Amino acid sequence: RLLADVRAALLERRGRVVRLSLYARGLAPRIANLDEWRAAILSRIRHEHDTTGDPRLAALLAEFRVRGPQPAPGIVLTLRLRAGHEVLSFLTTTTVFGTPGDVTVAELAIEALYPADAPTRAALGRP
Repeated sequence: RLLADVRAALLERRGRVVRLSLYARGLAPRIANLDEWRAAILSRIRHEHDTTGDPRLAALLAEFRVRGPQPAPGIVLTLRLRAGHEVLSFLTTTTVFGTPGDVTVAELAIEALYPADAPTRAALGRP
C-alpha cells in the first residue's frame, strides 16, 4: 500500500531504495521531512563510498550532485511519510556489516523501519 503510486521502474532498478525515496516520481513528494531524510541517506552513501571507493556509489553520489562531506545523521532517523490524509512516522536505523567473518555478508546493510507512534502502528494494521 505504501508504494502503490510509485512507478514500477523505480522498484526494479539497482540502487532502488535511494532512488525510490529521493526521486520526484517516487516517494519524495510524500516524505514530510524530505530534507532531513535526503541528507541522512546521502551522508550514509558518502561514508560508504569514502570507505570502499565503490564506483557504483560514486555514480549514485554524482547522480544526486553530492560533493564533499555530508553531515552525519544520528543513530536513529525518523521518516515521516504522507499516506492519504495521514502522516505515518517510522523510526529507521541501518546496520552495516563492515568486518564480517564470512565474505557473503561483506557488504550487507539492513535498514529497518519501525512504527514510531500508535497511529502509525494502527494504520499499518488496517487491511
